[in-house]
Amino acid sequence: MIFDTISNYYEKQVFLQINLILGKEFKDDPDFLADVACVTLNSLPPRYIRHHVDMAFYMTSDERSEMDKSINQAILDAIDFVRSRQQSSESLSGS
Repeated sequence: MIFDTISNYYEKQVFLQINLILGKEFKDDPDFLADVACVTLNSLPPRYIRHHVDMAFYMTSDERSEMDKSINQAILDAIDFVRSRQQSSESLSGS
């Protein structure tokens, strides 16, 4: 189907960065990694593309650098958010 060629550019980038940042530390907690990925992607604007090569071709190095910074900051914010929710949940269940 033609729509199978459409994807959100950020998905692949976010998954790669999460694996680099958290992969080793949280390899035994795939739920945490998935939660961080979802929160991260929800905080970034969607950038739908058909081919990743197209996106790289049309972006300047400054744009690429800004996107990378945005991705990394969104991941750090998502980690804090997910951890705070886990701590709240643990507090409630331990009471």
